[in-house]
Amino acid sequence: MLFNSIDFLIFFPIVTVIFFIIPKGMRTLWLLIASYYFYMSWNPKYAVLIAFSTVITFISGLLMEKVKGKYGKKLVVAVSLMSNLAILCIFKYADFALRTLSYITDYLGLGTIDKRLDLLLPVGISFYTFQALSYTLDVYKGNIKAEQNILKYALFVSFFPQLVAGPIERSGNLLRQIQKITETELWDFNRVRDGLLLMFWGLFQKLFIADRASILVNQVYRNYGNYGFFELAVASILFAFQIYCDFGGYTNIARGAARVMGFSLMQNFKQPYFAVSIADFWRRWHISLTSWFTDYLYIPLGGNRKGTLRQYVNIFIVFGVSGLWHGASWHFLAWGLLHGAYQIAAKFKNRVLKKLKIEEKDIAHSSFSQRLGKAIVIFILVDFAWVLFAVDHLRHAYGIFRQMLTTFQTTSIFEIGLDRGNWFMLFFGIFVLILVDMIHERGESVFLLVNRQTLWFRWILYLGLIWSTILFGIYGIGYDSSQFIYFQF
Repeated sequence: MLFNSIDFLIFFPIVTVIFFIIPKGMRTLWLLIASYYFYMSWNPKYAVLIAFSTVITFISGLLMEKVKGKYGKKLVVAVSLMSNLAILCIFKYADFALRTLSYITDYLGLGTIDKRLDLLLPVGISFYTFQALSYTLDVYKGNIKAEQNILKYALFVSFFPQLVAGPIERSGNLLRQIQKITETELWDFNRVRDGLLLMFWGLFQKLFIADRASILVNQVYRNYGNYGFFELAVASILFAFQIYCDFGGYTNIARGAARVMGFSLMQNFKQPYFAVSIADFWRRWHISLTSWFTDYLYIPLGGNRKGTLRQYVNIFIVFGVSGLWHGASWHFLAWGLLHGAYQIAAKFKNRVLKKLKIEEKDIAHSSFSQRLGKAIVIFILVDFAWVLFAVDHLRHAYGIFRQMLTTFQTTSIFEIGLDRGNWFMLFFGIFVLILVDMIHERGESVFLLVNRQTLWFRWILYLGLIWSTILFGIYGIGYDSSQFIYFQF
């Protein structure tokens, strides 16, 4: 069930209204039933996997509080980690491993391995697995107490707004809110209004910008041999906005839906294309995943505590794993490692400048032109890496880069997927996106800013957002909903 589908348009109001009117003691059970129904709308069989992950991590939390001695706790957490990661690896990485092994055996003259599992990747498995594992690790570290109520814990793992594409919530945030679900004041006009507006803003990002940009991106990338530098550069820039509005749109719909029901999910994006360094970009992009890898992989590996060389190795490991987390393919691994190389190059540059006693001006005291110049450079580096993310395999990326460097023919911008009207709407949508991000970058909330205006002005903006999203959004044939990019991960 997609957020931009008729099914969800029916599902969400029904779930919310019943959640508001049922007795307080039934709220957890009702949301749990709704969440499993939401997940089973894709494939009912795969509900077994999320239930298995839930039971294993729930029991492991209870056992860690009962087992005496650190070795017993380590054994429990190891079993929890291995069992969950084994499921993830079987469904997501088994065929990738077999293909890679087949390439090696073929290169060595030992023949190929034709056996494949051909398992359908369960929607959201990477997200809910990491969320469940974070609970296990938090209990192990003593950051939280083990949850005693399996229904509340099951809802934490399967909460439908953020179940299939995040944000990857921590037990210290979402689980604690679920534990107090009977104390939550359900009806709050301002909260419900802001939640609905956030949902519509997410739909605007998805339907008005991302799906419109995807028309051109798909046409140019799939037929890159017919285009030159200009068209491929335009497609690459638009893909940066496509993936931002696609994933950021999903996150805003998820956060908005949760807010309507009284839950606060963590912020997952913070104006990423205003970043002035690669490290800054990763503090702003997919924040829940970045912080997860920082807390549960980078720091346990030693972080920056064991010397410069070890720090560089740790960075490569984290970004390599991050690339593979996004997909079992070499182009995702290359994308992750490239970002790791960016990070290491930046750290090496800073070390050299420090040794030469050259101090860079603090960004807070830099001029607007200096910040803008740095942001443009970082956007170009990030956009270059996005090509590796957008393609199907490395040969595809190589073909695009080669075509950009060797072909300079120019096609009319109105002949590569979008007509004049759609180009105008795309530019308008991106302008609105940048304007909203500029307001947020200044530390203001666009919702609070709008809510301070007069009633008639507010409603013009509200209705304009809703009307433009519904009327000018991009829909498939028969108004089929378009899947979000991050659903494949």
